[in-house]
Amino acid sequence: MDDLHDISLAIDLEREAARIADTLKEQVRHTLRKRGLVVGLSGGIDSSVCAALAVRTLGAGRVFGVMMPESDSDPESLRLGRMLAGALGIDSAVEDIGPALAALGCYERRDAAIRRIEPEYGPGWACKIAISDALSDGYAISWLVVQDPDGEQRRLRMPADVYQAVVAATNMKQRTRKQLEYYHADRLGYAVLGTPNRLEYDQGFFVRNGDGAADVKPIAHLYKTQVYALAGHLGLPAEIRARAPTTDTWSLAQTQEEFYFALPYARMDRCLYGLNHGIPAAAVARAAGLTDDQLAHVWKDIAAKRKATRALHFGPLLIEDVAEV
Repeated sequence: MDDLHDISLAIDLEREAARIADTLKEQVRHTLRKRGLVVGLSGGIDSSVCAALAVRTLGAGRVFGVMMPESDSDPESLRLGRMLAGALGIDSAVEDIGPALAALGCYERRDAAIRRIEPEYGPGWACKIAISDALSDGYAISWLVVQDPDGEQRRLRMPADVYQAVVAATNMKQRTRKQLEYYHADRLGYAVLGTPNRLEYDQGFFVRNGDGAADVKPIAHLYKTQVYALAGHLGLPAEIRARAPTTDTWSLAQTQEEFYFALPYARMDRCLYGLNHGIPAAAVARAAGLTDDQLAHVWKDIAAKRKATRALHFGPLLIEDVAEV
């Protein structure tokens, strides 16, 4: 199982870090003509690696971190974000976006949508969205998981209008965070650094004009396995490197594969790499620990997500080109 990982996902970490830093410096200083970089710090591996790369590129004095907790956030995110800012020696700010989200109606809009299928949902309850097992049935169906004040959980099927309303309200979180990142970038004369890895960028795991908005995205070409390896090379704190990937968006704890991906990141990386490089299915299935049928389901799911999220990558569409711009 290790052959594909060792041969295909292993990179020269120092060479890659230097290449990213050289390119990022050119992009920030000359293309964008900015003085530094702002990065949202979530305590996760991607934002932490991006912050470390930014410091390597411009120095700690030209990097500003923003931590943006809200009512559903895991306290660990803020603790680890502060730890990282201290370890890197960068200036940072904590912006509690909970009151702003409440004023916008984020929580009440979400809860009102949930009450269409669970009328008792309210204070003391918690929720998340989880996908079904795409490996067994071939379809990544989204379920609403609710937990009552006594700790009992239920899985509920959502009509399309409920799903869309819950997701639309929840997307306010990413868009509010990005607004604050750009506030700090504008006041400092900095650019905003986006943090998606290749798995997220390829599969559209981001919110348009939310966490998908940025001036530079320095790790969008790196598989998540490579991001973790780079974290070790850059000397990031062990607690951050050991933290499981999480959306940190819902009031119930949730992993990324539970919400969006068919498999944990290391296996998804192998499936995606194999598909991207035309490696025979049988070899990829062995490397990812899957049957041939399971791999076929995963590759089908990758194709479906690429198609469904392609428009997330578009800029504004024009009726005709503006030649002078």
